[in-house]
Amino acid sequence: MAAVAIMGMDAPTEDPFLAEIITALQPFKKSDATITAETDIARDLKLDSLAVMDLLMVLEDKFDVSIPLNMVAEITTVGQLAKAVRDEKAGA
Repeated sequence: MAAVAIMGMDAPTEDPFLAEIITALQPFKKSDATITAETDIARDLKLDSLAVMDLLMVLEDKFDVSIPLNMVAEITTVGQLAKAVRDEKAGA
């Protein structure tokens, strides 16, 4: 997997959740924006609510997690999405 730069860190960090989510986002994005942890899912990638729900279903299947709908409204960036998946996978 590719190393991904996380904001606030000087060196690229190996984050398998973030890397997998960035890969999963490629077919959904409607712009040519580069996807990083700081990328805003709705604004930068131009995903509407239906596309976000489709993405969540893909990620839930891929990572075998269930992301609560009340948590979805709080997730705006790719990094926050990766954290939510990581936390759900860890059972937090």
